[in-house]
Amino acid sequence: MGNTTDPRPQELAPQGGWCEAPLRLPPPAKPRGVLFRALARTARIFGRAQVPDVFTVLHLHPRLFWPWLWFASRLMPRGRLPARMREMLILRTAWNCRCRYEWAQHVDLALRVGLTDADILRAARGPAACADAHSRALLQACDELTQGDRLSDATWSLLAERHDRKALIEILLLIGHYRMLAGFLNTAGLRLEAPVEERLAAFHRRLTTGEAFS
Repeated sequence: MGNTTDPRPQELAPQGGWCEAPLRLPPPAKPRGVLFRALARTARIFGRAQVPDVFTVLHLHPRLFWPWLWFASRLMPRGRLPARMREMLILRTAWNCRCRYEWAQHVDLALRVGLTDADILRAARGPAACADAHSRALLQACDELTQGDRLSDATWSLLAERHDRKALIEILLLIGHYRMLAGFLNTAGLRLEAPVEERLAAFHRRLTTGEAFS
């Protein structure tokens, strides 16, 4: 839980708390014109009504931004994994990396694709919170890749029972991509956009009041 000096409401947080850094790469002020319209269209592809700050900050390096965006869009939202599975993998990765920005953005997106508050809580609690072996193996894959950079034989075998080689490759790259992005976000010190912050606070209120499980 957050500490008493934090102005945010009490919320879920990983062991050690969320990574905190000064705002080292602030978003550029009010991008306009053709670039802004292109970014706005990109945001809609990712399920956003407005451009998330991570896009405008990454666009400070346009030579990397556009190839990155093409690759990232093939994982989310245009990947071949089921959306609910994809979001559970991203949430667990963000949690392991202690990246509040990534976590909150994907709490929001997870709810949009049909995950429940209880599902999101399971992503935070980890493999042991999952009732079925497949879900445990997916979250275990996140844990193993973020902690040791490889999957154990047992986890690989469990996933291979349900997924072909293409899906296995996508699972590994999805986790790896969001681990990389979390490192960038943690270092850049990016702050959540106000609408996402509000929806995250609403999620925590539901957990606090028990509404999430009614």
